[in-house]
Amino acid sequence: MTRKLKKSYKFALRSSFYITLFVTVLLVSLLYSFGINQYIIPIIFMVICFAFCFFIIQFRVERFIYRRVKRIYDDVTLLDVSDFQNHPITTDMATLTKEIEKFATNKKLEIETLKIRENYRKEFIGNVSHELKTPLFTVQGYILTLLDGAMEDKAIRKKYLNRAGKGVERLIYIVKDLDMITKLETGDLNLDTEEFDIIELVQNVFDLLEMKAAKKEISLAFDMNYVDPIMVMADKERIQQVLTNLIVNSIKYGRENGTTEISVENLIRNKVIVRVTDNGEGIEKENIPRLFERFYRVDKSRTRKEGGSGLGLSIVKHIIEAHTEKIYVESEYDVGSEFSFTLEKAE
Repeated sequence: MTRKLKKSYKFALRSSFYITLFVTVLLVSLLYSFGINQYIIPIIFMVICFAFCFFIIQFRVERFIYRRVKRIYDDVTLLDVSDFQNHPITTDMATLTKEIEKFATNKKLEIETLKIRENYRKEFIGNVSHELKTPLFTVQGYILTLLDGAMEDKAIRKKYLNRAGKGVERLIYIVKDLDMITKLETGDLNLDTEEFDIIELVQNVFDLLEMKAAKKEISLAFDMNYVDPIMVMADKERIQQVLTNLIVNSIKYGRENGTTEISVENLIRNKVIVRVTDNGEGIEKENIPRLFERFYRVDKSRTRKEGGSGLGLSIVKHIIEAHTEKIYVESEYDVGSEFSFTLEKAE
């Protein structure tokens, strides 16, 4: 795409001025040396010389510089027109240099971003393959064993079919979580915003996870007695999913006879912050920046034994960001962790 260029006369004007000044001073010196004291001659000569130099130099600029600058703009613009602002382009070299440097910097950032995304894509595909491969091979192994003759034994048949069923459930769980993340990222999953009591919702999640927590003798509690409701505006079902994922994680990595505590505090005039705090094993600092990545596991061996798709925290992050809110994490290894997120208060 060809861009319209605005000519710059700075080079021609300055060059003409310097040449005219030099030649005029030289002429005056020569006239003075010959004893000629006529000042009108140098003035007329200066005007004519300046005009002549200006047109000659500007012509040269147009022919040998302007056209080349124009070609550079056209070539660069072909790469990405959107990188340039919608104002006339000048042949001034400083302006051209700045825009070329800006263009090069943007391209360098794009290349670095693409490299990061490519590495992430490779890692993500590897993680997906690994997560799907494990339950698939498990199901395949049990079915092949049954087909090889174990099906005749009713006890083994029932046992292996149950295990194969659990493998299929894990596959469905992973696929559903991946589908949800994809919808959240593309904006296809619409949020059903409504007014509800966040304290009541937390209590409902406590009731659902009470038995799971009891197996590790972990107590689920509020940091204080909330007498009055705290009304917020959000998608109730999605926020319940956020709370469930965070509390389930705190139970998975919590200590026996430990505690998972929920607090709800006023942050600013129209915001509240919900904190999920535990006294579990904590997270090492180097792992915190990657916690919300898909399939990222702090302790791979233990996490796989505990189950889950490895997508829980990623889903939590996407749901909170879909509400245009923020999620935070603070953790000290061997001491405990705190996950917190903001919500809009109802008016």
